[in-house]
Amino acid sequence: MIDIAISLLQTELQNYLNVMNLSANVTVDNIGMLETSGGDGLANSIVISVVNVEEESTLKNQPARRQNPPGNTIYQNPPVYLNLYVLFTGNYSGAQYIHGLQRISYVVQFFQSKNYFSSGTSTSGSLGSQNITAAGTRPDILSLWFTMELYTMTFEQLNHLWGSLGGRQIPFVMYKLRLVAITERNIVRTAPVIQEIDLDTSPGL
Repeated sequence: MIDIAISLLQTELQNYLNVMNLSANVTVDNIGMLETSGGDGLANSIVISVVNVEEESTLKNQPARRQNPPGNTIYQNPPVYLNLYVLFTGNYSGAQYIHGLQRISYVVQFFQSKNYFSSGTSTSGSLGSQNITAAGTRPDILSLWFTMELYTMTFEQLNHLWGSLGGRQIPFVMYKLRLVAITERNIVRTAPVIQEIDLDTSPGL
């Protein structure tokens, strides 16, 4: 589901930039590869990278999910809800540096105009490479939703971030994506439905 959520972001942002007649390529890749031999394809692009994943603690201790088909109760472990820290970088250098700043401004403008995303509100009718109408066998995809919140870091955090990415800082903005639900929908156990309660406590004869 992480890949589906990020693909949806990529598609929606690319569509927005196209509508704004802004020539910009939006790609999903590891910005940490920028200064390596594998980073040539990242030039002159808006690069989307996931730099951290955390569990949403407020939704951690949920009861087992229960479904009630005829005659049985099904117990399933609750989904794991994740927050993703998503980095948007404008990878333009030299005389094109100003274009990187411009494109990051458009990223902020896009999320200011739209900060809620779901499979049902996709403007393109697709989740990246996953077509919504063909996802009927994937209820987790059909129920996908998340919000985007601007995330501000301190200078110390910035230093650690770009140090861990192994490169020099370039124009960027970070957003916190909340929430992505991941579940295997595995049945833990089944039990018969309770149909009556016997309150007779007298000892048997």
